[in-house]
Amino acid sequence: MRMRSVLATVTAGLAAATCVTAAAPANAHSGTAPGVHACSPAVSITSYSDALDKTTYDGTFVGNLSALAVDRGGRIAALSDRSSLFTLDRETLKPTSVVNLVDEKGAALDSEGLAVDRDGTRLVTSETEPSVRRYERDGTLVGSLPVPDALKVAPAGRATTNLTFEGLTLLPGGHTLLAAMEGALSGDTAGIVRFQTWERTRHDFRLSAQYGYRTDTGLGVSEAQATPDGRLLVLERGFTAGVGNTVRLYLADLRHATDTRGVDTLTGQDGVRLARKTLLADLVNCPSLGAQAKQPQPNPLLDNIEGLTVTGRTPDGRLQLLLVSDDNQNAVQTTRLYSLSARLPHTVNG
Repeated sequence: MRMRSVLATVTAGLAAATCVTAAAPANAHSGTAPGVHACSPAVSITSYSDALDKTTYDGTFVGNLSALAVDRGGRIAALSDRSSLFTLDRETLKPTSVVNLVDEKGAALDSEGLAVDRDGTRLVTSETEPSVRRYERDGTLVGSLPVPDALKVAPAGRATTNLTFEGLTLLPGGHTLLAAMEGALSGDTAGIVRFQTWERTRHDFRLSAQYGYRTDTGLGVSEAQATPDGRLLVLERGFTAGVGNTVRLYLADLRHATDTRGVDTLTGQDGVRLARKTLLADLVNCPSLGAQAKQPQPNPLLDNIEGLTVTGRTPDGRLQLLLVSDDNQNAVQTTRLYSLSARLPHTVNG
């Protein structure tokens, strides 16, 4: 999101992404010994790159990046919350094309979530309403998906402006689409956010189950991405002036969570099971790899991280992750790409 702080299915779905490997970003900074890279027992950082920071491509500012997805051929789709959708080269991660996205009236989006469907069309969320729209590769608007009334921004619904659809992902097989709300609805307990799903029909998607997810105190969901086994990687993020960013990577499991479509308010009440989650890494504990911050940060590596996608697997089976920070086109923030790897536990603790 602008003032605060997507595994795409390729052909048959998420399984294809496990064959895609994005190279370390051009001009990346990295260490040498694997132990030096550890952020936690489960997560390591390979490298980071500031090569895109405060640059332009074809007259368009390369920044404000809020989502990533794997495109056909292993290319990376990178979404700006100022309505620009870039394609990045899979090896250098430098832009090779850009298209502009608009709504039905030709207005710009507050575009935050991105998934690439199996036919190559782009599913894009905008926080404004919120909405999920479908676009052709050239940026042509194809249509939009239904959104529950309660998830709409007040007064139409119970959502707060700039705290709506922040993450978007297709689950394995491409039959289920999931959007993650960043913040709680009015009436729901602070910190309990809703994950909305849609099921594929013959022609598009229809509204389906909804789930509750509890964030850590003071944090919001900045991204949710499916893993090849159907669980979710969830980024929780916050910012404190004079201190900096908090960014935590969780693994979440919806399999035993309650469908909350018929639950008016989520308060943590008995009988309503929220998604289970387990911490993979607090990124403050990652080695800085020599990174520098333009404003106070608890770790100079950190910035306003908003985008995450799974790009492949390491030879030993770890998931390869690519993350990106949203610089808000702000002089004291950085557009930074991060290459991480993660070994997922077999179970989610709670």
